[in-house]
Amino acid sequence: MSAARDQNRKRGNIEERGGALRVRLYAGTDPVTGKQVYYRDTIQGTNKAAWKKAENKLAEFQAKVAKQRSAQSSVNLAYALSEWMRTNELANSTRKTYEGYIDRTIVPALGETPVNKLSARILEGLYTELRRCRNRCNGKPFVVHKRSGEHDCEAAGCKPHECKPMETSTVRQIHAIISGTLDAAERWEWIDTNPARVARKPKQKRPEPDPPSPAEAARLSEEAFRMDDDWGTLVWLAMTTGARRGELVGLRFSHVDLEQEVIALRRNWVLGEEKDTKAHQIRRIAVDSETVTLLREHRERVRLRVESLGRKFTADLFVFTGTKTPDHVQPYPPNAVTQRYKDMADRLNLDTNLHALRHYSATELLTAGVDLPTVSGRLGHGGGGATTLRVYAAWVAASDRKAAEILGSRLPKRHGEPS
Repeated sequence: MSAARDQNRKRGNIEERGGALRVRLYAGTDPVTGKQVYYRDTIQGTNKAAWKKAENKLAEFQAKVAKQRSAQSSVNLAYALSEWMRTNELANSTRKTYEGYIDRTIVPALGETPVNKLSARILEGLYTELRRCRNRCNGKPFVVHKRSGEHDCEAAGCKPHECKPMETSTVRQIHAIISGTLDAAERWEWIDTNPARVARKPKQKRPEPDPPSPAEAARLSEEAFRMDDDWGTLVWLAMTTGARRGELVGLRFSHVDLEQEVIALRRNWVLGEEKDTKAHQIRRIAVDSETVTLLREHRERVRLRVESLGRKFTADLFVFTGTKTPDHVQPYPPNAVTQRYKDMADRLNLDTNLHALRHYSATELLTAGVDLPTVSGRLGHGGGGATTLRVYAAWVAASDRKAAEILGSRLPKRHGEPS
């Protein structure tokens, strides 16, 4: 009897509902929610023509389901992901990031699903689940145990689970990984089309830069130099150049031209390795005379320090280093820079972070009336200024208003107006 029901369900049905015909066909089980999936449509009318349309629609549904069940390959998404990662050329840092998303989120959710059964609706269902709770819980209360086996939850610090949504940017990254994998599966003729191409991903959150005020920046700079001159120089350079963290710690003395008063940002230090800058371009940034003086003093300080260790000072040494490598053969660890800066800001009761200094540099330049292409070039933004405009739209508008006022003040007064 059960087998007969399953067969009828697979064939689908057409039934009259009021003045219309409802077409329905079972299409399998949703791998994300575990719920049964049906294709449905409603045809208005109950006459002979309406029945013909309904039968055609049912046949269309049946062909769609049959195509899913008889696709060329039944490899699952986990295998497709592993093949895509194996054949894709990725930087080591990017590869590690992708592997984390794949192992923690994508494979547990959809790894066993055949690629030919993935659909835009299934992917959108996963993204919705992740935006509700990154652990994709079932909504029922449970305790997150810190230890396995029998234990005292209070002593172990076990706590009730709290749903925390995954960040929009992270879900978009997961979508990019799945889409890239399914693009490859399409090229390899495992699937006919890539469903991720039409799946809706979460909208990107509008950037909301929160730079420190000039007064706060002054307090941060003063505190940094009070701590030590090397640290003060690093914070000062972050403020005046707007360089990224990895670009600052990856800076070598050979990249600093004190005579021409220019810094060449050539490399980026990420996860323990040197790589190209984010935009894969070298950019040369002019620096002011005060910054040149600080860098000249810093260079002499480093030279004396290195020579006191019995080493030779060379232009290939890193400009900034940590306490464990006073010979400057290794850069300042990026995470250590971030943490030290945060600790410093906390002592000053300022709610800010190192990356906000990049925003400070950009907004101060725009507020001062520096043109958008110049600011964009100093920041290393691509898109001919489009990224800078999107992130700093409010400051660009303020700069434009200031420019209008300046131009208006220079024009001759109209006849009859007081001079």
